[in-house]
Amino acid sequence: MYICSVSGLETAWIGVKKGVSNDMCPSGGPFCWYQCISLPLGRYAGMMVISSDIALLAELEPEAERLLNHHIAVTKEWHPHTLVPWSRGEDFEPDYEWSPEEANIPEDVRSALYLNLLTEDNLPYYFRDIERMFGRDGAWGEWVRRWTAEEGRHATVIRDYMTITRAVDPVELERGRMAQVMGGKVPEPPSAVDGLVYVALQELATRISHRNTGAQLEDRAGYDILRRVAADENHHFLFYRDMAQAAIEYGPSEAAQAIERQVTTFAMPGEGIPDFYEHSKRVARSGIYDLANHHEQILEPIVMKYWNLPGLTGLNAEGEQARERTIAYINKSKRVADRIVARREEAAANAEKG
Repeated sequence: MYICSVSGLETAWIGVKKGVSNDMCPSGGPFCWYQCISLPLGRYAGMMVISSDIALLAELEPEAERLLNHHIAVTKEWHPHTLVPWSRGEDFEPDYEWSPEEANIPEDVRSALYLNLLTEDNLPYYFRDIERMFGRDGAWGEWVRRWTAEEGRHATVIRDYMTITRAVDPVELERGRMAQVMGGKVPEPPSAVDGLVYVALQELATRISHRNTGAQLEDRAGYDILRRVAADENHHFLFYRDMAQAAIEYGPSEAAQAIERQVTTFAMPGEGIPDFYEHSKRVARSGIYDLANHHEQILEPIVMKYWNLPGLTGLNAEGEQARERTIAYINKSKRVADRIVARREEAAANAEKG
């Protein structure tokens, strides 16, 4: 007896990836895009994890449980309503039209707040994909739900702050949210290893963006809110960073290939936001998040040092080739980052003179 990794139903049918069967697969049709796998009935029934990941996830589950317990032990409960400056709020009149002068926030920082919030708003899709990659049972499932619950606070507290302070046009913000969530455009890593690598990089990038945005707000309440959110993101990053490290130790060749895919195609999960690239240019211009941040605070310390991509051993030919291509990409990234830093330093020096 077999369990279909898509439908979770019992079947004697064994699918072949991208294969065709004369019989009807219980996942819905004769064309099965995932392998059905021989498993005892029980904990994997109903899971949507692809078959090639199940052995990895089972092997790494003790580490996931250890890191989950550590996360629970070191994180602190907090409440969004205690951070929002409610006394600064007032009613919106029926004929209200927003003006940038109300918030007195630089355009670049407004763009960062806009992107940060709408990125957080896509949590339903992140939950869908995290559960798809890691499953809903055991330590993995508990982590998925804990992570989702903690992430849910971020949009709540940032939106309340932005509405109370009128930091951005509330009509534009709501229309952006509708477009972002209705579009459902998010990265979809193809495997659990890809997912661990991508989310580790993305969580750290998000932490950096929130923290730097807060630092450029001339408002203590906004700074405290984004610092609190960034602290959550850092805890999440640490979980995924260390789980990715465990996956690297389990299968270095597969992990090296996943690292190449995720590093060389990395994009933040906000590309579905209206005018995403225009806002991103402003965010980069301000130094809140740009290629220099990405290289200096993510690629070098995490990929090259913590995961020690240059020093990985036990690689097969495909893994070795992936490592070489990734290192070449990161070296090119360094040259771009150096030019960005040089231009920024030159502009700062000229500003001091003038």
